[in-house]
Amino acid sequence: MLAQLTLAQAVPKRLPQQHLLVLLPKNKTLPQDLLHADLLKAVLARRKLKPDELATTAVSANADGALIVWAMLDFSKETFAQQVQVRKALQLLLDEKPQRIAIVVLGDATQRQQAATLAVYSAWVNGTPLPLHKKKDERKPLQKIELFGFADQKIFAPLKAQAEGNFLCRELTVLPPNELTPGLYRSRVKKLAQINKWKHEEFDLKKLRKMGAGAFVAVAQGSAEEDAAIVHLHYTHPKAKKTVALVGKGICFDTGGHNLKPARYMHGMHEDMNGSAVALGILLAATQQKLAVNIDCWLAIAQNHIGPKAYKQNDIVKALNGTTIEIMHTDAEGRMVLADTLTLASRAKPNLLIDFATLTGSMHVALGARYSGVLGNRDALLQQAVQAGQQSGERLCAFPMDEDYEPALDSKVADIKQCTLDGEADHILAARFLKRFVEHDTPWLHVDLSASRCEGGLGSVASDVTGFGVGWGLRMVQAK
Repeated sequence: MLAQLTLAQAVPKRLPQQHLLVLLPKNKTLPQDLLHADLLKAVLARRKLKPDELATTAVSANADGALIVWAMLDFSKETFAQQVQVRKALQLLLDEKPQRIAIVVLGDATQRQQAATLAVYSAWVNGTPLPLHKKKDERKPLQKIELFGFADQKIFAPLKAQAEGNFLCRELTVLPPNELTPGLYRSRVKKLAQINKWKHEEFDLKKLRKMGAGAFVAVAQGSAEEDAAIVHLHYTHPKAKKTVALVGKGICFDTGGHNLKPARYMHGMHEDMNGSAVALGILLAATQQKLAVNIDCWLAIAQNHIGPKAYKQNDIVKALNGTTIEIMHTDAEGRMVLADTLTLASRAKPNLLIDFATLTGSMHVALGARYSGVLGNRDALLQQAVQAGQQSGERLCAFPMDEDYEPALDSKVADIKQCTLDGEADHILAARFLKRFVEHDTPWLHVDLSASRCEGGLGSVASDVTGFGVGWGLRMVQAK
C-alpha cells in the first residue's frame, strides 16, 4: 500500500515534530514567509552560500528534533535532473524511516504543481520497501504524506497509478528465482488478472508445440518443469479508439544454456524477466487510470536452463511464422522467446506494438545503466519515443536499424541466424532479427532495457532496480 496523501493549499507557519521537505524555485532571495527561515539562514551562513547558490540540499533539525530539508529547484533544467534532485533531498528524510512526512512547495502555480508532482511521486515509489529476505527487517513503510502549497486532487490519481505500476515492476523483478519460477509467475499474473478484471489466456508448451511456436519452445524445453507459457492479458475501454500491444521478455532465470554464463554474469539473472514486469506495470497503471485505450499484454515466461533437452548450437528450429532459425549461441534466448510472442501480438493487428526486454549486453556497453535503447520500424515513432523519454525522465537513445546490417544474419542452412558470434552491434542485430517476426507491417518499437538496474537509483527511484519503462510506456500508450 502506498502512503496516504492529504492536501492543503495554505502553507502553515510552523510544522513541529514532523520531518519536512521544502521545495522552492531558484532565486537570489529567500521568500519572506519561508518555513524555518532562521534555520536555513544559519545553514547558508555556515556554508558561506548565497540563496541562489543552494543548488543542492540544505539540511537542519528544528528544536523538536525533526529533520528539515530545503531544496531550490531550477525549473529550466530537464525533467530527469529535477527528479534526481528531489529524490536525493527526499531520501534524507526517508532514511530516518518516518511514518509521516510533510512537503511544502513554493513558487508560482506552475512551479508548485511541478514540485508537488515530483516530490509526491518520489515519496510514493520510495516510501514502500521492496521485498527483503532478512531475519530482522527494521524498515517501515511511509504511512502519510502531507502536502502544503498545492491542492489539486485530480493531478495525483494518475500519478499514484504510475507509482503502483512502477512498484509492481520492481517488486516482481527483485524476487529470487526460486520464488518466481514460470509456474509461480503465471499464478501471480492470473491473480492480478482476476483482481483487475483483465481477460486472461495462456499458451502453454503443449499448445505452443501444436501451434508450431518452435522458437519459444526451443528455449523452454531445457527446463525439467514444463511450466513455461506465453500469457495474454487484455484490457478494454468502451471509448477506446486504438489498441496498443505490449510484449515483455519474462526469462525468470537465465543460465545461458549450453553456452553457460560465468558466475560473474549469471549472478542477477533472476532479473531477466524485467521486460515482462515493465509491461505488467504499464498495464496495471493504465487500468487504474481507466485510460481510454485497449491494451493487449503478452508475456513470454520461461527459463533458460541447461539439461539433456536444452537447445544447442547448430540446432535449426522453425518459428511460429515459418521462419527457420540457425542457433548460434544459446545465451541469445531472449530474442527466441520474443520472436513467437511478437508474431502472436502482431497478428492481432494493433495500432502500436512495443516490446520490452533486458536483451543484450551490447546495449549496456553502448549506454551504461542511465539510458535504455530504442529501435523501431518508423522514424516518427522513434522521435516520439525519445521525446517521451525526455518528458518522463526515463531517457531513451534511438539506434539505427538499416538494412545493410542484415547480411550479418545470413545463414547458409536456415532462413536466418539467431545472432553472430563476434557480438558486434548485437543490440542492432537483435532488433533486425525481431523485425522478421512482426507481421502486417505493424508500427513497432523495441526497448532494450539497459537501465533496468542502476546502482544508487535513477531519476525519481532510489532503489537499484528502477522500474524503468513504466512511466515512459504510459506516455506512449496515451499518445495520439
